[in-house]
Amino acid sequence: MFFPISGAHISPMYLMVTGFLIGVLGGFFGVGGSFIAGPALRAMGLDWNFAVGTDLAHIVGKSVVAAKRHRALGNVDLRLGLIMALGTIGGAEVGAQLIQILKRACNVNLVVSIVSIAVYLSISTFMIWESRKTLALRKPMPRGLVKGATAKQDQSAFMHVTRDIQRLKIWPIIKLPTSGVTISLWIILLVAFVGGLFSGFLGGGAGYIRMPSMVYVLGVPTHLAVGTDLFEIIISASYGTFTHAIKGNVDILIALVMHTGAAIGAQIGAISTQYFTGPKIRLAFVPLPLIGAAIVIYTLMTGHKV
Repeated sequence: MFFPISGAHISPMYLMVTGFLIGVLGGFFGVGGSFIAGPALRAMGLDWNFAVGTDLAHIVGKSVVAAKRHRALGNVDLRLGLIMALGTIGGAEVGAQLIQILKRACNVNLVVSIVSIAVYLSISTFMIWESRKTLALRKPMPRGLVKGATAKQDQSAFMHVTRDIQRLKIWPIIKLPTSGVTISLWIILLVAFVGGLFSGFLGGGAGYIRMPSMVYVLGVPTHLAVGTDLFEIIISASYGTFTHAIKGNVDILIALVMHTGAAIGAQIGAISTQYFTGPKIRLAFVPLPLIGAAIVIYTLMTGHKV
């Protein structure tokens, strides 16, 4: 099928299946899935600027579905999500402007490919180290549903660093009763800004940056980090879509086709989180950025569509 906005020929079935898989992953891990969606769209011939903008557009609808389900499960800290949205929007605009600079310099595809590979590999390397170490240290928990996971249950081998960050008394200090966290507002905004920067530059909601950051930097329990990140993505991805759309980087028809599959997958993923503890969710997350990196490397090396 030909999509006139981006000038690409892509199978609708490919887009729907990709959207469904990203929906499942997004609902389960609290991420937009851009580490899969961006490379998957790029592999079909889209320039990175269209892959980034279109991915953001389809993520909005999927995140609404997944966040609503997580809200019903008690996995959303609304106060934290609203605060983070402020920092994310600023970062998203900076990332989008960087894309425009690279687009004018005619090297957007090469630079974004290299950056995405480095980011995806770094995230997976760190999370496999932390998750495996945490699972080795923690005591066995009863089998069954994991409802209302607490910070005590959701241990982390990185927790000593997290506590040091929480002790930084940089005014104003924000209390987050739902997450059980008290921390400086500036640290929350910094985490959000960095996530937004990667969102605007690499596409998606940048949950692959923000979800781990909420766990390791802010100290938010994994289940709450998943649901809150999806809620925050609704706001930040909407802004990212708008700013990329006015720059001509969104193919809305591709986004709508992907959303047909993503809306179903998002609910399946959200419900599935209740059957896993935090460390296991984080360990299961590890292969996903690696898959995204592999697709980008293949596309970059061959110079051909998959």
